[in-house]
Amino acid sequence: CKPRHGWCTNGRRFVPVRMLDVAGLVPGASEGRGLGNKFLDDLRHADVLIHVVDASGTTDDNGRETKGYDPVNDIQWLRGEIDAWVYGNLERRWPGIVRRHTATKAPSVDTLHAQLGGYGTTRDIVQRAMDTVVRTSLIASKDELAQWTLDDLHVFVNVFLDHRFPTIVALNKIDMPDSGKNIASIIKRYHKASRDGISEENIVLTSALAECFLRRMVKQNYIQYMTGDDDFVSNDDGVSNNGVELKELDEKTRRRLGNIRDLVLFRYGSTGVQDVIVRAVEVLGFVPVYPVKSLNFGAAEAFRDCVLVRKGTTVREFARKLHNRLDVGYAGAETVGGIQLAEDDVIEVGKNNIIKITTIGS
Repeated sequence: CKPRHGWCTNGRRFVPVRMLDVAGLVPGASEGRGLGNKFLDDLRHADVLIHVVDASGTTDDNGRETKGYDPVNDIQWLRGEIDAWVYGNLERRWPGIVRRHTATKAPSVDTLHAQLGGYGTTRDIVQRAMDTVVRTSLIASKDELAQWTLDDLHVFVNVFLDHRFPTIVALNKIDMPDSGKNIASIIKRYHKASRDGISEENIVLTSALAECFLRRMVKQNYIQYMTGDDDFVSNDDGVSNNGVELKELDEKTRRRLGNIRDLVLFRYGSTGVQDVIVRAVEVLGFVPVYPVKSLNFGAAEAFRDCVLVRKGTTVREFARKLHNRLDVGYAGAETVGGIQLAEDDVIEVGKNNIIKITTIGS
């Protein structure tokens, strides 16, 4: 396996995703505190948010060291800031928006998309949010914007945020003394109930410090470990690293690795760092697609490229995503077995996600 991007290890392929570290995360950002609008503006480029929360309660909402802080506050205020940002912008202009909507007789989704497009959203996301509102009867007048109250608008914004900014909470520092009771409290709060834009399945327990230390030990050839694993092996286990003997551990390093094994790996199953990224991709429903030049490949031949696309992406949309020339000169596509694919065929895992695209003149 020799991918163009990412890497393969022991039969597992790791596909890179782009991540942006958003700074200036403090309460009041929607009012200009911290980096204010800069922080909020950075969110427009994200498909999903990973909110790293200190589960130990030793850091307050302004990033200062403390004791006994309730991490639930961090989860709540982040959603509150995003809500204030989006709703506040709409609320100030709502009377004018409704007047133009009524005058032009535009579909409600088109009107809302015109206002929400600045948040990096697509019409499809707005449509899904509106479908949720109509299906669940959260708003009595459903999709009749002219009849919406400001409360109705706020209800829609909350539903829209669930679709536009799905959020994974990474409860970090799980090996710290007070983390256990805080984790139990947070899981109880979100058990079988979605609140603050968070559901229980989108809460992942992590120890970033443990992951960093384990990776450093791998790099220095003290242990064998792959991110996401539930254990590691060292020289104490009599195992070599691909034929190279692992270095002997000194007592301090052995003790620290033992703590990570007992307090993180054995207790929680992994450091959680890889699980956070996997969960973020799962929430978005991404489909891995392998573009190939030829369908005559051997069993040992690697698919050098792997592109993640959204669920529902068609073959022609995929060609356009790969390169404009493939779209302009598009002549057809086929998958394993020489099966011809229609332009509007939706790409599905195990069915047609290995694709050869043919262009005019090729």
